[in-house]
Amino acid sequence: MSSETNQVDESEDNAEVSLNEVNDSPDDATIEASAKETSEDLEESPEQALEKAQATIKDYFDQMMRLRAEMENNRKRAERDVQNAHKYALKNFTEALLPVIDSMEMGMNAALAENATLESIRQGSELTMNMFVQVLKKQGLSAINPLGEMFDPEQHQAISMVEDDKAESNTVINVMQKGFMLNDRLVRPAMVVVAK
Repeated sequence: MSSETNQVDESEDNAEVSLNEVNDSPDDATIEASAKETSEDLEESPEQALEKAQATIKDYFDQMMRLRAEMENNRKRAERDVQNAHKYALKNFTEALLPVIDSMEMGMNAALAENATLESIRQGSELTMNMFVQVLKKQGLSAINPLGEMFDPEQHQAISMVEDDKAESNTVINVMQKGFMLNDRLVRPAMVVVAK
């Protein structure tokens, strides 16, 4: 039984060797394909090579022109977007102001009525003013009213300095005109009187 086993093992080894030899050697189709490519390369004339190169150049040129046109369109679109942003930057602000304008018109009409009283006109004006202040706050505008605070040259403009025994030196004792900040940037300094 051992001799039979040895013979079977040897025959399997021989079969593996012959299969490996077949796999390592190129098949006939591969040889024919590479020979055909080589012969085609050799058969190609300089005119054909030139035509191929010109076709490739034309293709690259067309791609480049398409990219150039696309870049130009993007540039024009960006310019148009910037122009629209400049034109319509205040659109939201103006829309928010329209109710204030309407309220002022109604107040003027109410003041012209026969039964208008000073108190009703004052109340209407206060409501309109509050509406206007709320619109400005929503847009990022805030008032600077530094009464009683220390003088800050970055936010306040001193009109005069007055001696005041009740106030600390260098404090604001009177606000002649409020200042305003727009999104943490000074728009107008507060005009103030400062104690010596």
